Amino acid sequence: MKLSQSRNLALRDAGRTFFSSYGMAVVLLLLCIYYSWATLQTQEPKGDAAAQTVALQIAGALPKGANVMIVGTTSDEDNDFVTGAAKRLQDGGYVVVGKVLGDPRTARQALEKAARGGAHIDAIAATPASASWPVLQNIPQKYPAFSAARLYAAQSYRWPLFLQRDNLLNIANQIVVVAVIAVGMTLVIITGGIDLSVGSLVALAAILTTLLIRNNGATEASTVTMIGAGLAGIIVCALIGWCSGLTITAFRLPPFIATLGVMQIASGLAFILSKGSSIYEVPDGFTILGRGSGLLGIPYAVMMMAVIYGVAHILMARSKWGRYVYAVGGNAEAARLSGVRVAPVTLMVYTLSGAMAGLGGVVLASQLKSGAPTYGVSYELYVIAAVVVGGTSLSGGQGKIFGTLIGALIIAVIQNGMNLTGVESYTQRVVLGVVILGAVLLDMLKHRDWRWLRLRPRPEPPVAVSSPSPSTTS
Repeated sequence: MKLSQSRNLALRDAGRTFFSSYGMAVVLLLLCIYYSWATLQTQEPKGDAAAQTVALQIAGALPKGANVMIVGTTSDEDNDFVTGAAKRLQDGGYVVVGKVLGDPRTARQALEKAARGGAHIDAIAATPASASWPVLQNIPQKYPAFSAARLYAAQSYRWPLFLQRDNLLNIANQIVVVAVIAVGMTLVIITGGIDLSVGSLVALAAILTTLLIRNNGATEASTVTMIGAGLAGIIVCALIGWCSGLTITAFRLPPFIATLGVMQIASGLAFILSKGSSIYEVPDGFTILGRGSGLLGIPYAVMMMAVIYGVAHILMARSKWGRYVYAVGGNAEAARLSGVRVAPVTLMVYTLSGAMAGLGGVVLASQLKSGAPTYGVSYELYVIAAVVVGGTSLSGGQGKIFGTLIGALIIAVIQNGMNLTGVESYTQRVVLGVVILGAVLLDMLKHRDWRWLRLRPRPEPPVAVSSPSPSTTS
């Protein structure tokens, strides 16, 4: 009996440890599986993707040197197909005897001209749209000169819209701003604080960056000017974050009140500097950070986000300063008595939060190629949601950097999946609110035993005991 009980306790502790460490990752995986199933549809290759498919079919069926005619409609996608197929086939050693862009009549005229000229055609590469034309059906019977010709077209297949490469890159690119800001917010919440100013700092950084670019060359600004403007926006937001930390540590203001005031100040400054209007006078090169792609088509912003999370993880998990942050959040007084300088740690945390918000503003301005004082509205809510969903405790002292990244991905996957499945925007807000409440509830239950949910019996009122009267005792 004792062995069985100890085994059950060990299994229960192992389960708690697993779900505490990997529970949100499991939730993210389940969400991806669900939306993959919900968005499973028949896909038809188009453009260059269709060209690659057809070129592989021909390469697997015909020897090098075979003659191929390529047929497509006049659409832009079919133009990409014809161009891509011709390049791939020629690079593979095949001979492209004709490229047809038009309608069935154009294709018939091209085939008749090739037959009169004594051309030899071994294959016809067509798009799914042109492959259905009657003129391309039964080629050997209609054109005896092309008795060996076979029709090759990209075949449709079933694949989830959610798992398409473009959609996955879109999800990663969309969460960059929120995920970067969430790094700083994670540090703040681990110390037991909160930062409501990050959304306004995003707008201020975007305005400062684009304003400096406009005033120093505008659309002709140099790369050095753009980098300097971005750094200036980040530094200003870091200084504002430092001021938030100073009011919290020096004047003992609650973080909620201090950052709420800073939120209003930063928002007002953004409107004052921009005079309430957007700033568009920036060069095309300014969009490289937000829209550019590098190795394997991965956006530069996503690469930057990965580097930031790697550095933040090492800082929090391997450095002495990271242990100080956890100690301040667990018990500030105990940390102080242990020799931790609580005030400098808190100042640095809020400074980093401001810097990350400034960086998020620069990235957002780069993505949208403009700056506006309305940027960052409600971003603090999404950032806090990502941090809490990722497992960071609102009571402080607990949290992981990569947990925050998973939390940001969960929110992004839910929003993207609801968009793909046609859920209206108002319902999406309700779902996001439920997700946040559920994450907070789970955080609370992690600190309490599940038996807390059971109804406790109401205690019975105490029974009054009457003392004997003096007359009775006498």
